[in-house]
Amino acid sequence: MLENLNLSLFSLINATPDSAPWMISLAIFIAKDLITVVPLLAVVLWLWGLTAQRQLVIKIAIALAVSLFVSWTMGHLFPHDRPFVENIGYNFLHHAADDSFPSDHGTVIFTFALAFLCWHRLWSGSLLMVLAVVIAWSRVYLGVHWPLDMLGGLLAGMIGCLSAQIIWQAMGHKLYQRLQSWYRVCFALPIRKGWV
Repeated sequence: MLENLNLSLFSLINATPDSAPWMISLAIFIAKDLITVVPLLAVVLWLWGLTAQRQLVIKIAIALAVSLFVSWTMGHLFPHDRPFVENIGYNFLHHAADDSFPSDHGTVIFTFALAFLCWHRLWSGSLLMVLAVVIAWSRVYLGVHWPLDMLGGLLAGMIGCLSAQIIWQAMGHKLYQRLQSWYRVCFALPIRKGWV
C-alpha cells in the first residue's frame, strides 16, 4: 500500500524528457545548490548574531547531529534503492546508486526549517519550510529520490529538534558558555578589530 502510494506520487512529480529544459535546469540548481543556505546562514548568525542567534546555531547543530544519526540508522534499518536504480521514471541528476531512504538533503533542510519554526520566528521558519519543500520536490522531480524519502527526512528532523530541545534544557547554558569562550579565543583578532 505504502509502496503503491510512493510510486504514484513519484510518477506524478517526476520530470520526463518532454519537461521544459528551463524547469529541469532550475530544479538542478535547487537540488544541488540551494542547500548551501544552511551553513551560510548558520555562520552569519554565529559571527554577527546576538546571544539568542548564537544559541539558535548551537541548537541547530545539535538537532542536525541527532537527525543525521537518526537518518543513518533509518537507512540501515529500511534500505531502499533510488528510482533510477530500479529503472523507474527518469533521472536528470547524476547521483551515486546508494540507498535513498531517508534523504540526507531532506533531513538537513527540514531539520533547519523546523529549528527556525521552534526556536526563532514563525515567518523565518515558514520561509525555510517552503524552501525545504521546494528542495524536496526538486530531488523527486529529477528522479534521485522517492517522495517517502523526503517524509523520512522530515521525521528525522522532527526527532532531531525534539532531542536538541531536551539536550538544551539539560546542559544548554554550560554548552553555550564553553563554545562562547572558545569562539572568543579563536576569533580574538577579528573580534578586537570589530569585524565580527
